Amino acid sequence: MELFFFLVFGALGAVVAALELSKTSKDRINTSPAFNSFKNNYLVVYSLMMAGDWLQGPYVYYLYSTYGFGKGDIGQLFIAGFGSSMLFGTIVGSLADKQGRRRACVTYCITYILSCITKHSPQYKVLMIGRVLGGIATSLLFSAFESWLVAEHNKRGFEQQWLSLTFSKAIFLGNGLVAILSGLFGNLLVDSLSLGPVAPFDAAACFLAIGMAIILSSWTENFGDTSESKDLLTQFRGAAVAIASDEKIALLGAIQSLFEGSMYTFVFLWTPALSPNDEEIPHGFIFATFMLASMLGSSLASRLMAHSSPRVESYMQIVFAISSLSLLLPIITNFLVAPSKVKGGSISFSGCIQLLGFCTFEACVGIFWPSIMKMRSQYIPEEARSTIMNFFRIPLNLFVCIVLYNVDAFPITVMFGMCSIFLFVASILQRRLMAISDKPKVENWTAMKERDPEAEPLND
Repeated sequence: MELFFFLVFGALGAVVAALELSKTSKDRINTSPAFNSFKNNYLVVYSLMMAGDWLQGPYVYYLYSTYGFGKGDIGQLFIAGFGSSMLFGTIVGSLADKQGRRRACVTYCITYILSCITKHSPQYKVLMIGRVLGGIATSLLFSAFESWLVAEHNKRGFEQQWLSLTFSKAIFLGNGLVAILSGLFGNLLVDSLSLGPVAPFDAAACFLAIGMAIILSSWTENFGDTSESKDLLTQFRGAAVAIASDEKIALLGAIQSLFEGSMYTFVFLWTPALSPNDEEIPHGFIFATFMLASMLGSSLASRLMAHSSPRVESYMQIVFAISSLSLLLPIITNFLVAPSKVKGGSISFSGCIQLLGFCTFEACVGIFWPSIMKMRSQYIPEEARSTIMNFFRIPLNLFVCIVLYNVDAFPITVMFGMCSIFLFVASILQRRLMAISDKPKVENWTAMKERDPEAEPLND
């Protein structure tokens, strides 16, 4: 069965290469030299930021276990990270809008570097502080950089369609190629060079420092709402009113939370799904295969967004439906294929089928990221962009914390079924978003004032 892993990886690699090499002028967007310089600068920084994140992921649990902590203690550390992102995310998002997105990106680098430094200590309290810092950094990573990019793109007068090109390339590189290279580099540091499980965290800190230097030397500052009279509470209220008063924003937030909640749950579930009887599976190689599938998805997304038809709101309905079906495979194979009672060995036949389904889901993830970024750039008001984006992450982080806390309470098939239902609901909500997306945004200020007399208008 080991040959199966290489066949899947090779097939995905061939498809990705064919997609990229077969692009014609119709699949590409003609841009200006000034935009290309701006885009390449952002892609370098974003890739460095993602390298700093990806290098840590595979070794967090392993590092904690080498310090002698059990599953319960490690689970609490993970919950602290997601809980920190949930509690502090909106605050740092609002500060990014008010104090500057460039400054927030630099804060991300500093916070994550400090989190990496804490990994040198075996003390539980120090590691807990590191997880809290990591949660704050994650909130900034998924809001401040995108907010800076959209504002700077518009400030420089580049065409709106060009933004989708930056999004798709950022996901292709940052969530695909960089993830694969980071996994291989981390493996080199830990296994080949025997530098220990803390080495990837030191390497991550170095990449983050390089990225911060580029930000400080080449990025200009941009802001959301800089009104001196607005404190954090007023910003929160304004963002909440914007979500409540615009159905498109509310739908977008619900869709994002449902998909990302399923995605993060999948991260915890794929290993026991593929090795229910402790089968020997190459975790690192499978992770690289998933990232290659994600690259395939982002490559498809770049082609789709280069054309005016089909629109993002239209094809994402299909993407969510396919992702829902792909996570039903563990349930289907559990009924159709008799489970093996033999411990160990290589991956089973049902495991092979599930792996193909999981690769399909990862391809949907690759399409999702640039597509949701484009929709956020269209529907979220500029002055509260980071605040609203982190509002979206509150239900996501709450859901992941609940899943982590109860990960052993439900059978794995129930968990996959729940994710599949969430993704199906996301498809229905996406259909509703498609139906109302052609309608112009109505600034019903009277209705907003009725909801909150102190609210101030959010202009596009």
